[in-house]
Amino acid sequence: MTMLVLEDGRVFTGDAYGACGETIGEAVFCTAMTGYQETLTDPSYHRQVVVMTAPHIGNTGMNDTDDESGHIWVAGYVVRDPARLPSSWRSTDSLAARLTAHGVVGISGVDTRALTRHLRERGAMRVGISSSETDPLALLARVRAAPVMSGSSLAAEVSTTKAYTVSAVGVRRARVAALDLGLKATTPQRLAERGVETVVLPAASTLHDLLSINPDGVFYSNGPGDPATADHQVALLREVLDRRIPFFGICLGNQLFGRALGLATYKLRYGHRGINQPVMDLTTGKVEVTAHNHGFAVEAPLDATISTPYGAARVSHVCLNDDVVEGLELSGADGRLRAFSVQYHPEAAAGPHDADYLFDRFLALMSRTDTVPPRPSDAGGRSGSDNRHRFARRPGPSTSEPPPPPAPNPMSLEEWRDRPDPEAGGLDGATPGVDGTGRRSDEGARLVARRRTPQGPGRPCTVQTVDAGRAVDAGGEVEG
Repeated sequence: MTMLVLEDGRVFTGDAYGACGETIGEAVFCTAMTGYQETLTDPSYHRQVVVMTAPHIGNTGMNDTDDESGHIWVAGYVVRDPARLPSSWRSTDSLAARLTAHGVVGISGVDTRALTRHLRERGAMRVGISSSETDPLALLARVRAAPVMSGSSLAAEVSTTKAYTVSAVGVRRARVAALDLGLKATTPQRLAERGVETVVLPAASTLHDLLSINPDGVFYSNGPGDPATADHQVALLREVLDRRIPFFGICLGNQLFGRALGLATYKLRYGHRGINQPVMDLTTGKVEVTAHNHGFAVEAPLDATISTPYGAARVSHVCLNDDVVEGLELSGADGRLRAFSVQYHPEAAAGPHDADYLFDRFLALMSRTDTVPPRPSDAGGRSGSDNRHRFARRPGPSTSEPPPPPAPNPMSLEEWRDRPDPEAGGLDGATPGVDGTGRRSDEGARLVARRRTPQGPGRPCTVQTVDAGRAVDAGGEVEG
């Protein structure tokens, strides 16, 4: 028998999966149904025990091409129903065999739904998995003695130790200095596809190291740990902004960009991890489905311009689940974009690719142009490298009055059948329904109920939308 013990004393039992032994880390859950190989090899998961919410994991095995690094970084792995045999022409190994080879301790046969509900209600916490310990109290004592994620500086533990170059595909159009804080292999590949040569530098690199390669732009990668500990990288980024070098940051890079601008960061209650997170671009009002892996976020006003020593900054993207800041933009006195970042992963090897256009935006910024590539169109759905058209960057939303609501759409027969009951109020007293014209009202068009979901200590409660056709139990979970 293998047991899993959370720091609050809750115990789950199951079967050993992967290597036998014991491991301790921060318990987090990932809602992705695919891309588990990319998850396992993502350096941002360093010192975390990942709980997969999808019940069937390992169906496609493991291959030799999808790794995001040369190492499996998760501290432990929790699945409900692992595949007995992989089924994919690309598979070269089973997931269980790969975990065993890398010494990753895991557990299967766990009620991951119950475990995920527990983490949602009580927040991410330390956890231990052991196939050798028989006394849960003894394991609990070791779990509680382990370091917490807040205050942990981990980027140096996953960063490259020496610089290397990823060459551009075809004609080189720009050179980027990328600070490796936990860089995923797909990121420089996405830049290379656009003719960008990427020089990857260690996390401890100095300004001299960075400027010596004469970069057209600077990139900060994703990575693990508490952004409040990365003082060196924040000071370096301020030097970059002082010199007006174009900048693009992802995930941890977004948090460090926020700190460089004078903003604070905080730990989310349970974070965002998965490949199905809805994010709104506040510049256009369009929504992207995005890949996330972060337990910290930037504290910033969503509807105001922020004055900084480097220019005017504002929030550019926000998560629709809980209003967490998902992107920042910095403009100069002339109103032109100088630097930007996003909290999510536009490279997303396992998908989705809605945010792939951000690499084109970075190239345009380094080319000193006033144009950026468009978002995926409503009609064509094009994005990323498929989108070769460009248009002038639109001004941000006014801070004095909200943007107008979207126009209502006629209801189809299917929508009519699935419409919410006009007599039944929403969970916060709202009444979604249909107005007298046969068209959905602004509330009815959303077809949602609402509940309040805070995502951090001291954070105001925010609105999360759920399918109005389902019930929400007392614990805040959607029942199918």
